[in-house]
Amino acid sequence: MKKTLLFFAAMSLSISLAAQNQNETYLAYIEQWKDMAIQEQIDYGVPAAITMAQALLESSAGQSELAVNAKNHFGIKCTKDWFGGVYYYDDDSAGECFRQYGDAAESFKDHSLFLKRPRYSTCFEIAVQDYEAWAYRLRDCGYATDYMYAPKLVKIIETYHLDTLTLVALRANEPEPQEAASPADTAQVASTRDSTQVAAPQPRPKRPLKAEVVHRTDPIMVIHNDPEPEYVVPLTAREERDSFLLMHPKKRCNGVMYVVAREGDTYANVAFRLNVRERDLREDNDALGRDLAVGDRIYLAAKKKTGDKDFVWTHTGQSFWQLCQEEGVSMTAIQELNEMDPRIRTFRTRQKIYLRKVKEDKAPR
Repeated sequence: MKKTLLFFAAMSLSISLAAQNQNETYLAYIEQWKDMAIQEQIDYGVPAAITMAQALLESSAGQSELAVNAKNHFGIKCTKDWFGGVYYYDDDSAGECFRQYGDAAESFKDHSLFLKRPRYSTCFEIAVQDYEAWAYRLRDCGYATDYMYAPKLVKIIETYHLDTLTLVALRANEPEPQEAASPADTAQVASTRDSTQVAAPQPRPKRPLKAEVVHRTDPIMVIHNDPEPEYVVPLTAREERDSFLLMHPKKRCNGVMYVVAREGDTYANVAFRLNVRERDLREDNDALGRDLAVGDRIYLAAKKKTGDKDFVWTHTGQSFWQLCQEEGVSMTAIQELNEMDPRIRTFRTRQKIYLRKVKEDKAPR
C-alpha cells in the first residue's frame, strides 16, 4: 500500500512539474477524462496513454465540432452495424457520416469496443507500455489516413507524460503485497509447536518468472489462436452487452430497468446480446408469442406485481399489454387484482384499472 501511495504521489508531482509549459486546455481535458482512460485499459486492454492521446488529437481536447455537437471524441465514423445516432461532417470527403453519442463517456466506451474489431486485433499483441508501437500499429491498421498520425500521438504522449496513466492502470490490477510477519509473531508460533512432532518442511515449488519457460510433463493440447482467413473474432459476452446498452440507454419504470426497442431488434437477438435466455426475457415482458416492435419497452428483469400508483384510466382501443408495459406491472397480477377476463386484450371503453389494492373507506357508525 505504501509503495502504491508513493507511486501515485511521484506521478502527480512529475506531471505537475512538467505541466508548466503545457497547453492549459489539454491539461484540463486530461484531468477530466484520465480516470475514464484508465478504466478502459482495465476493462478492455487499450493502453490509457493511447486512449487519451487519440481523444486529445481527434477532438482537439474536446473543442472540435464533432466533440461539441456529436459528443464524438475519437472521430469514429458510421459502419453498417451502427444503429445509433449519426452526425454528418466534412472530413476526407463532404458530408461523411460520423457516430453521435449521448455523452462523451459513451464515446470513450465505444472507442474501446471499436478497437476490439478483428481489424485491430494485432494491436493487442503489443505490450500496453509500448505506446510508440501501438501508435504506429493503429496507423498501419487504417485508423486514420494521416501518415503523420502515429508521430503526432507519440508527441502528445511524451509531452504530457500520458504513459503514467498506463502505469496507473497496470498497478490497479496488481495484488497488494502481503506484510511480512514480525519476529515476535514468528517466535510465538514456533513456541506452540510440539518439537517432537514437527515434520520436515516441504520446499515450496518455485514460481516461474514471466520471462522463464515452463516445461510441463503432463500432456496438453496446443491451441493456436491465430484466426483463419475471413474469420471474424466474436465479441465476448460482456463486450456484446456493453455494445447493446451503448445504443440502448437504460431507463427505469416502477423500480425496474428497461430499454426501448430499435429498428432490427427482436427478442431473440436482444436476449443473445444481453446473455440471457430468450424465454426468460419474454416471460419478464409478458411477451410469449408476441413480436417485438420499434418503441416497445424491453424490461431487463421481471416486472412488479403492483404499480407505483393506485389506479389508471384506460382509453378506447388501448392494449392491455401496452398498459402493463407502460406501468411496469405484470399482466397476470393486474388481471387477478381487477378480476379481469384473461381473454381481454384491448379495452373497448374507458375503464378504471387498479394497480394495487386500495383500502375502502369505512362508513361512519
